[in-house]
Amino acid sequence: MEKKLNLRAIELQNQYPDAEIEVWAMDEHRVGLKPVLRRIWVPWWDTPTASVHWRFEWVWVYGFVHPESGETYWWILPRVNSHLAPGKIDRV
Repeated sequence: MEKKLNLRAIELQNQYPDAEIEVWAMDEHRVGLKPVLRRIWVPWWDTPTASVHWRFEWVWVYGFVHPESGETYWWILPRVNSHLAPGKIDRV
């Protein structure tokens, strides 16, 4: 992988000689929970019944790192769409 990455960086530098080519690493992770409320107070003689409303609460964490300098950026997003897909991110 490292060999291919170096070859690709050289290829891009030759293709765009005036541009500054940098290599960044990126990773994403979905963090969240599925909270469920099931406890209710009822008189001792009643049978407790509780309806459960399934909810999902997620955030997506994107991390970017520049291996040479160690510069790091974090994105915490409430939702992700096709405009922010990893293959379509043009600039951090």
